[in-house]
Amino acid sequence: MSQLLAKRLAALVATLFATSLIVFLVMAVLPGDPAQIILGIGAQEDTLAALRHELGLDRPLIEQYFLWVSGLLTGDLGESYTYSRPVSELIGQRVLVSLPLAIFAIILSTAIAIPAGVFAAAKHNKVADVGVSALAQIGIAIPNFWFAMLLILFFAVTLGWFPAGGFAGWDDGVLPALRSLLLPAVALALPQAAILTRVTRSAVLEVLGEDHVRTARAKGLTRGAALRRHAVRNALIPVVTIMGLQFSFLLAGTIVIENVFYLPGLGRLLFQAIAQRDLIVVQSLVVLLAGAVVIVNFIVDLAYLVIDPRLRKAVHG
Repeated sequence: MSQLLAKRLAALVATLFATSLIVFLVMAVLPGDPAQIILGIGAQEDTLAALRHELGLDRPLIEQYFLWVSGLLTGDLGESYTYSRPVSELIGQRVLVSLPLAIFAIILSTAIAIPAGVFAAAKHNKVADVGVSALAQIGIAIPNFWFAMLLILFFAVTLGWFPAGGFAGWDDGVLPALRSLLLPAVALALPQAAILTRVTRSAVLEVLGEDHVRTARAKGLTRGAALRRHAVRNALIPVVTIMGLQFSFLLAGTIVIENVFYLPGLGRLLFQAIAQRDLIVVQSLVVLLAGAVVIVNFIVDLAYLVIDPRLRKAVHG
């Protein structure tokens, strides 16, 4: 077990290092001068040179890279060019919106998808199965930004039950903050729930078709009992895999939804930083989001060992 963990941790570190290097090199070759963006097109060359020196942009790329990585390791992410504030402070404020939004969305998605997928598998080839599969296909086909606008028009504009955008803030209380996040979470959860429903249904049906389940059925075990005792637990591995990928996507891929609902989250910060050529913010955000994806995948790998006893036996030899 310890050897497995060591290998996984080594792979995690190597992936993060490769990601940081790729992100830095990509940002370095992109067109545009941060000093020119900050000072404007009318700035004098000596003024631009002085600002580049102050920002460290005139140093060799290798030196810039190692200074940046050392800052990442110590928690010093530098200072934003456009906000004139520490990047760690900007990210710390925005993650208090994006992380709860991602958690809210994955909870909604899981609460809808797993019961729906198990129900569809239990009613295989019946009307209920066809209906759930059709709804899941529709959920996959609908773009979440279009669904988000429908939610705003109906629940915010027409009914007035929820705000059309913005974030109330946690200082105003948990319920007002969650109320601000509900519609964005639903918009994010719909396509993820549709995908997870199809995966759950397929995984449960696959387990129901395995030899040990067929043998148990031949000995008199009912389909419902086989579903409860064997299918659901054994089908969790592919489901957990998809959930891990979905959470990573929800945390890192909320740019569109956060802009639709005007939420001050990481996605909106990344969008603004790219538009303003704020390289230090973009670099730090992308690496941190990539790190979150890698860490979630590491946790999913550990979850496999908890879910499936056969994997634990294989690890222990």
